[in-house]
Amino acid sequence: MTALDDADINTILVVTAHPDDVDFGAAGTIATFTDKGVQVVYCIVTDGDAGGFDRELDHGGMAALRRSEQTEAAKLVGVNDVRFLGYKDGSVEPTLGLRRDIARVIRQVRPDRVITSTPERNYARIGPSHPDHRAVGGATLDAVYPDARNPYAFPELLADEGLEAWTVREVWLTGGQANNHYVDVTATVDRKLAALRAHVSQTAHMDTLDDFVKGWLAVNAQAAGLPEGSYAEGFQVVATA
Repeated sequence: MTALDDADINTILVVTAHPDDVDFGAAGTIATFTDKGVQVVYCIVTDGDAGGFDRELDHGGMAALRRSEQTEAAKLVGVNDVRFLGYKDGSVEPTLGLRRDIARVIRQVRPDRVITSTPERNYARIGPSHPDHRAVGGATLDAVYPDARNPYAFPELLADEGLEAWTVREVWLTGGQANNHYVDVTATVDRKLAALRAHVSQTAHMDTLDDFVKGWLAVNAQAAGLPEGSYAEGFQVVATA
């Protein structure tokens, strides 16, 4: 699958389940887009209130902390528009309600490309297969097609909010086993790592974070045929238009 030319992309919407998902999966790529002047918007479905290692923080405190961490991480890769849907961490399902809420953001942002998590389980590496990730990926794909483009789907979005239908031209999936497109992030890997370290509640305990992340990015670079010493993020590109 050949991805659309980045020169034809004006706006990208990233939809993930938790704060930090985008930074593990695609922050290096996001930095390459924002450096080119592409507008990138994050939509985070939960506040990540079930994550972290500080048991003294109640769920409300953790949610606020993780929203703050994600907002700071986003700035490090050039993203200033971060939206939270407020779903409960750990119990996300691909419901009609979630599809409507994501379709609403798609119609508001009107992106050319959407990046989200794969709805499929990764049997080679279980980490990306959190149930919330798969639920959000499935709901996002359904929101892209058919919901956001169909003027008869969720008619209240148009009648009550004035949100006209919008067709997303392409979706990129992270975390799967069927990558068919790679982005060289060698020049932005340090910003990706800085964004990950901004999630202090999630990564402060990871003494080998840099080596861990660079390890799989190097594997991606090898799969992409890049020179030794390169780093890459991988995606499955899905044509939708």
